[in-house]
Amino acid sequence: MSMVQEFKEFAMKGNVMDLAVGVIIGGAFGKIVDSVVADLIMPFVAWIMGGKLDFSGMFLVLGTIPEGTARTLDALKKAQVPVFAYGNFLTILVNFIILAFIIFMMIKQMNRLKRSEPPAAAAPPPEPAEEVLLLREIRDSLKK
Repeated sequence: MSMVQEFKEFAMKGNVMDLAVGVIIGGAFGKIVDSVVADLIMPFVAWIMGGKLDFSGMFLVLGTIPEGTARTLDALKKAQVPVFAYGNFLTILVNFIILAFIIFMMIKQMNRLKRSEPPAAAAPPPEPAEEVLLLREIRDSLKK
């Protein structure tokens, strides 16, 4: 069997295709969650906190800042100043928590729907084998 043929059989298996579809949908779902956090949740959190709240701008400067360099994260990174950018981590953490909660709710709902389905009717027992029928006849005749 050639290497190309083996790869074709591997790639066309159901599990590999399911995984590929899951990765593609997961990537798109991640972008949706990023948008929900950045465009819907964070403005609401900022409003509650009483002002503009932007986690991505939160950082600690760990080195000396060259003269004329703006104190923004992008400018400091371009100037190769070491910064502890914890704000981006907080944003990713919020995204993860929201994504994990959404997945939890989806799985909980799917499990609830599975439980509410009525159990499948039990199949009738198979007919006994011919030998069993003969043995039963012999037993019954001996009882008489």
